[in-house]
Amino acid sequence: MLNNLIWLFILLCSSIADENPVGDADIFPSSPEIERGSTLKLYCFLGKHYTPQRNASHIIWRLNHELIAQEHYNVVNETVSSVTIHNFTYSKAHVKCCTRYLDKEQLLVHTEVESGFPPDTPRNISCTYYFNTKLTCTWNSGRETNLMTNYTLYQKMMTKGGVTHPNTAYLCESKAESCSFYPPYAPYSSSSCFQVKAENVLGKASSDCVPIPMENIVKFDPPEILSVKRVTGIKQLLTVAWKMPEKIISSNKFSCQVQYRNLHSNSSEFVTVPLNSGEKTGSCNLTGLWDSTEYSVAVRCISVGSMFWSEWSRGKSESTEEKAPSEKVDLWRVIESSHSAGSRFVHLLWKPLNNFPPSGRILGYKIQYFPENDAALKITNFSLSKNVSLLVNEEAYIISVAAYNSAGYSPEAILRIPSTNEKTSQIIETLRTFTTNEEVVVEWRASEAEVTEYIVEWYEDLETNPFGRSWQYVTNSTVWKTNKKNLKPFVCYNISVYPLYGNAVAAPYSIQTYVQEKKPSEGPVADTGIPGKNEVTIKWKEISKDKRNGFLRNYTIFYKPEDGKELNETVNSDVLEYRLRSLKSDTQYTVYIMASNEAGGTSGERKTFKTLKFNKEDILFIALPTGLSLLFLFALWIMCILKKSTFKKVCWPDIPNPVESIAAGWPLHTSMNNSFLEKVLSEDKIIDSEDLSVLEYCFPDGSQEGSLLINLETHVSECTAINTKGMLTGGKKILYNEENKAAKLLSSSMPYVNTDQDIRSQMHSALIPMKESQPKKMLEDDSCESQETSIANEDNDNEEALKLEDFSVRAPFNPYLNNSVKTREFLISELSKKEPNSQSSALPPLQQNVAGHSYVTLDMFRPATAH
Repeated sequence: MLNNLIWLFILLCSSIADENPVGDADIFPSSPEIERGSTLKLYCFLGKHYTPQRNASHIIWRLNHELIAQEHYNVVNETVSSVTIHNFTYSKAHVKCCTRYLDKEQLLVHTEVESGFPPDTPRNISCTYYFNTKLTCTWNSGRETNLMTNYTLYQKMMTKGGVTHPNTAYLCESKAESCSFYPPYAPYSSSSCFQVKAENVLGKASSDCVPIPMENIVKFDPPEILSVKRVTGIKQLLTVAWKMPEKIISSNKFSCQVQYRNLHSNSSEFVTVPLNSGEKTGSCNLTGLWDSTEYSVAVRCISVGSMFWSEWSRGKSESTEEKAPSEKVDLWRVIESSHSAGSRFVHLLWKPLNNFPPSGRILGYKIQYFPENDAALKITNFSLSKNVSLLVNEEAYIISVAAYNSAGYSPEAILRIPSTNEKTSQIIETLRTFTTNEEVVVEWRASEAEVTEYIVEWYEDLETNPFGRSWQYVTNSTVWKTNKKNLKPFVCYNISVYPLYGNAVAAPYSIQTYVQEKKPSEGPVADTGIPGKNEVTIKWKEISKDKRNGFLRNYTIFYKPEDGKELNETVNSDVLEYRLRSLKSDTQYTVYIMASNEAGGTSGERKTFKTLKFNKEDILFIALPTGLSLLFLFALWIMCILKKSTFKKVCWPDIPNPVESIAAGWPLHTSMNNSFLEKVLSEDKIIDSEDLSVLEYCFPDGSQEGSLLINLETHVSECTAINTKGMLTGGKKILYNEENKAAKLLSSSMPYVNTDQDIRSQMHSALIPMKESQPKKMLEDDSCESQETSIANEDNDNEEALKLEDFSVRAPFNPYLNNSVKTREFLISELSKKEPNSQSSALPPLQQNVAGHSYVTLDMFRPATAH
């Protein structure tokens, strides 16, 4: 039982690292190398540690990770098991010997098996003899053996009859297909043969001894170039000189080869120069070269009869004689607008000379310019760069640029700069651009066929540097093409085509284009401003050109009410504001704008706004009537304040109340005097005639006494007015100039005095003791107009009108007195019809009542008498 537990513990530990062999086992043969396709047989030996519990019957075999079938096993005894694998085709594989007990597998030992092939016979042996340095031979080993193979090179000396000398073999061992060694001393003229032997665990093979003469395989060191020179005064020629290496066979003849190549070309040309035996140096002349062109020269040599050239010598360079540049520069200009002072800048640009072969190294450029009408004012400048800016006036100018080198100047490139007020003709009618898979194409149509030369100019739309422009001349064509790689994608380019008339430039035709588009980098930001009730104006700023990435086609305004469906409106790209209509009032909206080009659209930031509950019209409709009403009431209030007295007289006049009159209580003898007037006219208060009015009531005639209502307006003509100017005499102001007449007047009538407040108060204080009798009915009529009469007539009239006996009988209070604004109606039903001849007398008024004046009214009427 204890042994079983120990065995289980061993199996558990082995399961953790089952790939590690236990070590108490062995496999034979170890690391075998067999021929591919042959049969492999291996043996596994168990150690004594495993013998008590297990034997060889527990052994299993695996090839790499695959289990080998049981029929290939063979149990030799309790400790040895073998396996046989037929047709082994793996180049390299692992065979494992494992044990299985209680369904647990444990690796005991493993080995690596390689398979390959025996070596083939080496062939194609070739050797090179680096003079006095080494001998190197190479060969072809044939099929790959996939096993470690050793090669041995033999050099054997031969007699003239082709028989090898015994004991004259020289060995060189290698594991590759080449071998080098320094041969021992041997005559240079001696003939040798070379043999290669190959060997591995599966076999060996030897080549034949191949005879190779030493003089045929000799290779010398490269020569050294002494000089490469140009001859002064002779163009297109270089002279080359070199010397032979030190280690050569002086008796041999040599042939040298000179290689020369200009630096603008990748091709080379060769010149062969023979050297006799014993010559240590060589030279030659290189003719037919390009002017002002730099050349690189190298030399190599070979021994006559040998198969191998020496290596190329180290190269040297030299230039041929220069000549003046033969081509004019490629010239263009950019003209700025005139300044306030009348001057302007002309920016000149030119390209390097593109003629081939070039004329030499350009030392600089000469710029000349002068007014077209005055060549004597020519100005000359020199520049080392390929651009320059000139400040000229508004006249037309002629400008020329020429390149120069040590040999002279190139032809002049000439351009005419038009004057500022010069009108150039428009020759190009249409211009269009399009792109293909690889090119950008510009096509145009001209109205004049005789124009055969054009300049195509292009530059980035955001380019502000005038020297950053590109241009190209086009001759005898109206189509220009360039590779897409020459233009940047997603960038707007301005392309212009200029017709040329000799050295004059006509009006250009310009267009913008994109080589490739993508959707805008950013979208516009909406500005909602102040919303209305059912509409709002959305504004936005134009997207900057560096963010457009293409031509903008349109803007789309997306708006969505709260908890509603999203709507949109699309406008052209030149529209930067739009009014959204038919919106819901008092509703919150979300709005954003999308800018689109051919590649797609990009939306801007979302904004929210809320429409108003009322718009201006609604507020105006409500506020205007209210305001007008308030204004009307305010105006009415102001008018009431300003016209208070007028309104009082019109609407509620101060009509005497007979009930409150104290005149009725006056004694007869008291009423006969004018003490109350004296009281009124006393002290400092003086009532002028202009301030005193006496109004009287005029009764109708007998024919109208039967009427219950009498309108005084129908009897205005019967009223008379008496001017009181003549009534006042001396320093005393008395009524009617006579105290007796005043007393008579006051006694025969029942007056009611109405003056200013202070006078009224004085009158009231004077009249209080007289309240003994019933007040008489009085009436004041403001509408009764008076007529001026003389004082004498007034006296006569008063004497006739006043009858003291008419007031001997006291009249009772008449309750039927009605008042109105402009008329007084009296109910006189109680008047006795039995007194038709009775008349009512009244004093004529002193003066017509004037608004704002104090007045005294002496209204009287005939009291009713009872019979």
